[in-house]
Amino acid sequence: MPVAVLPELDEYHIISDYCIGADGEVGSVLLLSDVPMNEIKNILLDNQSRTSVELVQVLATKFWKIQPAWHDAEDNYESLIKGTTAGIVIGDRTFALRSRFKYIYDLAAEWKKYTSLPFVFACWVSNKKLPADFIKRFNASLKKGLESKVEVIKEYLSTHKTDYDIKDYLEHKLSFNLDERKKQALNAFLNHIEEEAENEVMKIV
Repeated sequence: MPVAVLPELDEYHIISDYCIGADGEVGSVLLLSDVPMNEIKNILLDNQSRTSVELVQVLATKFWKIQPAWHDAEDNYESLIKGTTAGIVIGDRTFALRSRFKYIYDLAAEWKKYTSLPFVFACWVSNKKLPADFIKRFNASLKKGLESKVEVIKEYLSTHKTDYDIKDYLEHKLSFNLDERKKQALNAFLNHIEEEAENEVMKIV
């Protein structure tokens, strides 16, 4: 589950020792721009990633100290990223788009500059307490999958052509262990989201 959704749940339990995270540059969650940060006037928000949308807004307010206009992006919006309009792009699309833009801001790397912490994009969550035996077996299954990364990558590359280094991405860019530093980072991010939500309520009132 994207971690930005967690504050909206009535009850949640993180049930795994693993996550989708990054300790520094992730390479696939980017703010792309023709102009430097201080010249950006508009930012298009990728509707495929709630967490990335929340993250870029936290960074803009707390770290970059900019106040762009935010716009929900439509399908195939990448061509609209130009001039003083920047855009958040996530996933495989970022690998082909990187060369088109002069300024590339990796959101996980920017978060680490801001907090000195890694970042957690998603984790395994339940909306009720689950039996300890299930959680133990579930974690064992995830552990086995991660231990098989080399075989999985080899099999994938035997049937797919890619324009990026998937081995480097899975082994060095993504970070899967939900350790104490990532838990600290997750709590910090959720606190920021709650603070932003409270500020919005105050503006409305």
